[in-house]
Amino acid sequence: MQLGVIGLGRMGANIVRRLMKDGHHCVVWDRDPKPGQELAADGATAADSLEDLVSKLDRPRAAWVMLPAGGPTDDTVAKLGELMESGDVILDGGNTFYRDDIRRAAALSSRGLSYVDVGTSGGVWGLERGYCMMIGGEKAVVDRLDPIFASLAPGLGDIPRTKRPDGADPRVERGYIHTGPVGSGHFVKMVHNGIEYGLMQAYAEGVDILKGKGGETIPQTDRFDLNLGDIAEVWRRGSVISSWLLDLSAQALADHPSLDEFTGVVADSGEGRWTVEAAVEEAVPADVLTAALYARFRSRQIHTFGEKLLSAMRHGFGGHIEEKV
Repeated sequence: MQLGVIGLGRMGANIVRRLMKDGHHCVVWDRDPKPGQELAADGATAADSLEDLVSKLDRPRAAWVMLPAGGPTDDTVAKLGELMESGDVILDGGNTFYRDDIRRAAALSSRGLSYVDVGTSGGVWGLERGYCMMIGGEKAVVDRLDPIFASLAPGLGDIPRTKRPDGADPRVERGYIHTGPVGSGHFVKMVHNGIEYGLMQAYAEGVDILKGKGGETIPQTDRFDLNLGDIAEVWRRGSVISSWLLDLSAQALADHPSLDEFTGVVADSGEGRWTVEAAVEEAVPADVLTAALYARFRSRQIHTFGEKLLSAMRHGFGGHIEEKV
């Protein structure tokens, strides 16, 4: 299947590579020509402008936007809306606020264009592991694009299968789901990222407690000099708190036991805030997710060892570069 991809950063370029590996043809464009040239050497078709990208796509066209949420994505979707024709599809795979999806879809529908929001999780490891996708849009459009989603998804893998009812959607076991109408995909991904904040904060606080047990304020008789890297590693083996985030934490502590490369300044990219706002709108108590978001705000004033671990985890799964010492 053919797909246009706009935005060839850490995730966009690997999405192209994974699709090409499975036999799809990608037409690519980025403001920086270098990643497009590199992908062209691997078999993609590089465009030199959005106009050129659209002209190189066969109808009905499909173009995937993989850019930072907000202005860059808004501007690109609007421009594509002017260039593309009735029956074409624009997909947004970034971390867009779900109400922006609903607004864009309404504007594009007047020209006969379809819009699909794809909450995409997998970070810099997606090329190897595959991407978990939460997809919002019209059923017929999502079904037409299924070959793209199936190639990007992780597949069944070796995860034990859940006992599910007869007739359950088989796509979810392969790592992607049609969540419902436009906006629902990014809404589900937004809550996913809010949960991610809470999980990361729990690991960070737990490791901080372990580290603190060797502190000078603890009586000598109660003091333990614990190997944090080894503890994280043993927790990976059969523990009920094992997870990919713990895998990343164990590797970070093995590579940098003191985490001195990280200041502990932890960014938030928007989804945690939007999740808390949704909780307020729905009157849903979200104590853990809210506290995790506020802890990130605090990290910009006071930096703990646990917050350095948060920075290390963000670097591990997403390649995010926090401020370093």
